[in-house]
Amino acid sequence: MKYLTAAQAGYFSCHACGRVQAQSQVHGHAHPRCHRCGSALHPRKPNSLMRTWALLIAAALLYIPANLLPIMHTESLVGNEDDTIMSGVVYFWTSGSWPLAVIVFIASILVPMLKLSVLALLTLTTQRRSTWRPIERTKLYRLVEFIGRWSMLDVFVVTLTVALVRFQSLAVITAGPGAIAFGSVVILTMIASMQFDPRLIWDAVNENKQESTQHFQDHPHE
Repeated sequence: MKYLTAAQAGYFSCHACGRVQAQSQVHGHAHPRCHRCGSALHPRKPNSLMRTWALLIAAALLYIPANLLPIMHTESLVGNEDDTIMSGVVYFWTSGSWPLAVIVFIASILVPMLKLSVLALLTLTTQRRSTWRPIERTKLYRLVEFIGRWSMLDVFVVTLTVALVRFQSLAVITAGPGAIAFGSVVILTMIASMQFDPRLIWDAVNENKQESTQHFQDHPHE
């Protein structure tokens, strides 16, 4: 039995409202448009890989200053002090609060790095039309999407915990440049995961199956 994808059968999924409809249901436009909301319909997200790469590169460049620059600047009667994400982790670890140190390290350093690495892997393999483990790659994308829902929690955790690291009475605490860079990394990775189209993973798999079938039909005795 031969199975067709929605795109091969002439169906489109609206990126705005999610309605699935046949191309024959939309008329009167130079480009197919959604019958419900009027948005332009595309078989796949336009320039998905290009946009994902651009956002990932920008996020990767900002990831370095996000961890090196101070995320919090404290002014008190004792003096001024700058704190980075890693200095907060070290402080909690050396002061005996290792569970909090682990939470901050995972939420603020490890998770953003893993999201960047996974999205880069998915984009690279998809761009190369790889058929390597499509199910596992799809699950990785779903994991990144799930984590993305909680991405802004990273910003909250960093802001809260670093404020507690050196918090003193009569102190004025302001966000440093590292906080802006870190928030930008979180936002850019969220948008990058939204721009990536996981259906492109299966396009390469379907094309490979079609080529194999065609080759077998052309050379049945090989």
